[in-house]
Amino acid sequence: DDNYEELTAGKPVFIKFFAPWCGHCKSMAADWEKLAADFANNDSALIAEVDCTSEETEIVCDENGVEGFPTLKFGDATAGLEDYEGERDYDALAAFAKENLKPSCSPSNIDLCDDEKKAAIERFQLMPTDELRAEIAKITTEIDDTEEKREDEIEKLQDAYEKFMEEFDLKIKTIRKESNFNLMKAVFTSKGGLDERDEL
Repeated sequence: DDNYEELTAGKPVFIKFFAPWCGHCKSMAADWEKLAADFANNDSALIAEVDCTSEETEIVCDENGVEGFPTLKFGDATAGLEDYEGERDYDALAAFAKENLKPSCSPSNIDLCDDEKKAAIERFQLMPTDELRAEIAKITTEIDDTEEKREDEIEKLQDAYEKFMEEFDLKIKTIRKESNFNLMKAVFTSKGGLDERDEL
């Protein structure tokens, strides 16, 4: 949206990225509108929603990594929003907003930063834009590669788990078959050997 940066600048935000056809979006619409009304007169925080099916907001949704609906994000828009992963009823949303929609360290709120973060902001501000862009791209690639490696390792663990289960299932079946275990239990029961001590 043309006024996204203007509306979100210098304040903590809580944003719902949605699609009008989304059923989950519709089900939480009333609670979100109630939350937005709570913050309507609050100049230091913003509750908003972005329709990601609009051509005007496509870039905003892409830049914020929106892949499904509804996606809820919070934080300082200039520093990058974080995913909200809590409950989506009004009480949970309101409690979260009250606790988290407070000004925090950022280029527009540098007075809230500790010395280490102030130094980092000043260092970044002195970097040429192209150099800063290249550094962001480098770190983004590193993050993406790490996430991809994590998914690969998870897949390997899943494959190993399935192989492990198959091996032990086969071993159990083999033990039962070679010992005629079911027949053994049937004869034992027919001979009156079953009592409360036996778990067959």
